[in-house]
Amino acid sequence: METEQLYENAVALLRQMIQTPSFSKEEAGTAGLLAEFLQERGVEVHRKKNNVWAFNRHYNPAKPTILLNSHHDTVKPNGAYTRDPFAATVEGDRLYGLGSNDAGASGVSLLAAFLHFYDRKDLKYNLCVAITAEEENSGHDGLECVIPELGPLEFAIVGEPTLMQLAIAERGLMVIDCTAHGKAGHAAREEGDNAIYKAMQDIEWFRTYRFPKVSDLFGAVKMSVTIISAGTQHNVVPAECRFTVDIRVTDRYTNEEVLEIIKEHVSCEVKARSTRLRPSSIRPDHPIVQAGLALGRTTYGSPTTSDQALLDIPSLKLGVGDSARSHSADEFVHLSEIREGIELYIKMLSAIL
Repeated sequence: METEQLYENAVALLRQMIQTPSFSKEEAGTAGLLAEFLQERGVEVHRKKNNVWAFNRHYNPAKPTILLNSHHDTVKPNGAYTRDPFAATVEGDRLYGLGSNDAGASGVSLLAAFLHFYDRKDLKYNLCVAITAEEENSGHDGLECVIPELGPLEFAIVGEPTLMQLAIAERGLMVIDCTAHGKAGHAAREEGDNAIYKAMQDIEWFRTYRFPKVSDLFGAVKMSVTIISAGTQHNVVPAECRFTVDIRVTDRYTNEEVLEIIKEHVSCEVKARSTRLRPSSIRPDHPIVQAGLALGRTTYGSPTTSDQALLDIPSLKLGVGDSARSHSADEFVHLSEIREGIELYIKMLSAIL
């Protein structure tokens, strides 16, 4: 299919998606649009819950498979919006609407690239395109639940707004809940063991500790105490103090390694909510990265977390739009960015297929 037709179809689909609310866990409408879009083009569609995926027509299980993934769920619009977040209005080169930039534009551009190669018989790789749900809330019914359905995967391109630059690594995310235990007593007497004071010692450790291994792309692991709660009334020494730590893990550690180091150094009780959002990366000399570099792209490390964290294969984050616009009021994407994104996806894949 000609690139111009792919572009026009992609923009039309994106406008339909914007007009169809698709908050995390409520994406049935856009899942239906995506399935219909592919079926109308003769593609056999697979669907599980609100996840939609497909393979190239001449899929060969003897060949390795590239995953093309993005998400179609959105956050809810914030109170600063001055436009209708579902109107999908075009003004000049801008398409406005919730999910236009994060990550609808990447999703429809990956679909366009997939369709470009769909009927080819001579590909060195299979292609699997999966536009999935629950990315924004890190839900279990998104990409994570369909990975077992996709078969062996060689590597992935994850469509998130990167200005079509090459994010070759991504920080992991781990949230831990800590509880310092003391003993209750009357505040007027020398009674009890103040859990707040015990927590303060551990909080100071979180503030000052530096992990020995430093990432070339990200620097140090970052830990931030973000929530704290203790006490029931002014005259009672608290027996318990709870606090929460947001931890951004680099490619030099696994989440499990970071968790063990923390437990070795603090006295409070430590529980990780999850270790599933792992750091991810792809080698700078990987053929898909080299294909992007040959087209004038640059590499960097992404500080934000995406569905890459759920993949245990090499993955490249590469997508249409600007991460700075994500979750912002009056979200938009440039139409020219979508056109460029489709062309770059096709050129990079052509270099290795």
